[in-house]
Amino acid sequence: MPDRRLPSVPLDAPRRLRARLVTLALVLISPWAVSAEPVAAPGSSAPKDLAPLVRYADGLAQSVVTRGKVVGMAVAIIHEDRVLLQRGYGVVEAGKSEQVSAETVFRLASLSKAFAGTLAGLLVDEGALRWESRVVDPFPSFALNRAGAAQRVTLRDILSHRMGLPFHTYDRDLEADEPYPLLAAKLAEAPATCDPGDCYGYQNIAFSLVSDLVFAATGDFFTHQVERRIFHPLEMYSSTYGRDALEASESWARPHVRGRRGWVSVRPKENYYRVPPAAGVNASVADMARWMIAHTGGRPDVLHPDLLADLHAPQVKTPNELRRHGWRGARVRDADYATGWRVFDYAGRTLVFHAGAVQGYRAMLGMFPGSRFGIVVLWNCESSAPSGLMPAVLDRYLGLPSRDWTGLEKAPKQRER
Repeated sequence: MPDRRLPSVPLDAPRRLRARLVTLALVLISPWAVSAEPVAAPGSSAPKDLAPLVRYADGLAQSVVTRGKVVGMAVAIIHEDRVLLQRGYGVVEAGKSEQVSAETVFRLASLSKAFAGTLAGLLVDEGALRWESRVVDPFPSFALNRAGAAQRVTLRDILSHRMGLPFHTYDRDLEADEPYPLLAAKLAEAPATCDPGDCYGYQNIAFSLVSDLVFAATGDFFTHQVERRIFHPLEMYSSTYGRDALEASESWARPHVRGRRGWVSVRPKENYYRVPPAAGVNASVADMARWMIAHTGGRPDVLHPDLLADLHAPQVKTPNELRRHGWRGARVRDADYATGWRVFDYAGRTLVFHAGAVQGYRAMLGMFPGSRFGIVVLWNCESSAPSGLMPAVLDRYLGLPSRDWTGLEKAPKQRER
């Protein structure tokens, strides 16, 4: 069988040139990777018992875009080392003709947090960091509002949202364009909800302290470390950080907000790019399929089993997740946060999960590590319909009774104007 691996691309090549080289290589040696049809990974095919699931997912995704009035969306499903479905739907920009493909780049928003946790785990493996590494050791001026709290904050506390801070501390200030360094310093003024390590409070500003610890440990920027240790080893060549890199992508999905006459394209906002560990990654669904395969054990050369078990291990209870409507309220029996990932008991199965949202983009990823099955959905408008695609596919995979998580059964059958 011919060798279908991607050829090596020089890491110092200009980003736009690198993307073109990779796209050309995919066309020449891996035509399925850019196909608009459901595809299998090199040297494999979808298991016969999962073929109906793939057809169901593909049909439902098409319906979500057409009947759910979604501008553009991309979906990937993996099982073991196979890519069962890898496809784009709709267009990259409302009113334009360019179609979303498996290589179209989207913003991942908070799906970025898993990359931060994974990088930290790799550095812990090397001995450059410890999970017990304290922020105050390299940064003695770091402070929190409660006496002695800053001295207790560890790397693991940061990555599992156990800082003892209120939910989304200073996110509104970030959205108002205040710079990250000032907001990180302002953490000293935030009211405490508990001692560090004792309770859960979801963060973006505080979560991004991991970038400072990475720089202190390696002398290198956080984003470059992710590129060198994760993106390139996993051949995630369309994956980048920042707005400039997104807009330089060969194909990228424009964000959309609701206007009086439908979806309106806007320029990607810069603010959450200023906290790269929390929300800075851009990636195609093809790259996210590689990411899921790695996180379900398919790339032990990059992410070994003990590391994955550590990253997916629950660290703190998140009871608020059990009180949410829709599929979480109906299917999730227990909820925790791990290290950059959420961990749910989904109808009796361990689901490693995360969702993300910034202006004009939404993303959702869920994996059953025990059976090495996963699905990721990326879309470029503020519609809720695609969020029901993942649980619908998970339900079908587990043989659970069908539920209309997308809301399409109630939606009128009409095409977007």
